[in-house]
Amino acid sequence: MPTAMKAFLSRLKALVFRAYYRYVNQQAWRDHDPGPGVRSSTLMLPMEDGDLRTRMYHGREDCPLIIYFHGGGWVIGDIDTHDPFCRALSEISGCTVMSVDYRLAPEHPFPAAHDDCLAATRWILDNLNALAPNNGLAVIAGDSAGGNLTACTIASLPGEPRIAGSIMIYPATEHYLHGFPSFTEHARSKPLTAPIMRWFIDTYLGDTAPAAPEAKQVFVGRRTDYRDFPRSLIVTAERDVLRDDGRRLNIKMRQAGVEVTYHHYAEEAHGFACSEGPVAGHLHFLELAADWLSAFQTSR
Repeated sequence: MPTAMKAFLSRLKALVFRAYYRYVNQQAWRDHDPGPGVRSSTLMLPMEDGDLRTRMYHGREDCPLIIYFHGGGWVIGDIDTHDPFCRALSEISGCTVMSVDYRLAPEHPFPAAHDDCLAATRWILDNLNALAPNNGLAVIAGDSAGGNLTACTIASLPGEPRIAGSIMIYPATEHYLHGFPSFTEHARSKPLTAPIMRWFIDTYLGDTAPAAPEAKQVFVGRRTDYRDFPRSLIVTAERDVLRDDGRRLNIKMRQAGVEVTYHHYAEEAHGFACSEGPVAGHLHFLELAADWLSAFQTSR
């Protein structure tokens, strides 16, 4: 198949998946209004490749600021699909949340998303005093591909004192050829099937070979040293091809001496925390996250 035709079909497939993902999210939250009292505003961050859009949900001055990277396989999803979740998280935790609208593949393959998230994090950390209320600390968080971007951003900022913690919700950490049992056991478990995950990874990598040295930036599970990682909350779901990614990350970080709170949802599937509306798992996760985040609050 000619290269131009292949690129066109990849772009078309991404557009269809994005439209479907937006529709599913809208249906999931259709009769609900999470965080009705949370004020939000749009902030454009000046980056080398142009302004980067973020949405800021205003919290309290005694709480850390959460830098949030949405999921969607580096291909779909945006700050609108995750708007209900971010509102709910801000409301229950009291934290200001900044959701980052990083660039997506195939239009912008690796390392675009990683570069955007790293640059946005650096800018936010340098401007904490000028943003919505926060206590001068930051927690980096994300789901799925956003969990991957969270881990990779932290790995690029070793020992950064303003990053107090991280939340990684069913994070992707390895290439699908790694052979985690969950990739076979839950190959057909919806919504994230093995073929879709393979397409996400292949689309994001673009022309970068999985074994290329630079690909280590994507596959944070290949790291041998996690000692510079901050206190973390890691969440996994049973019916999920990424189940074992998160499990192994939890083990490796604990072995490195990182304080990790790990919670496995035995009855849930990928996406339950952010994309299925106010279901029981989502509500439980919000309570879990709020309780975990309370440790970073300071006296007013």
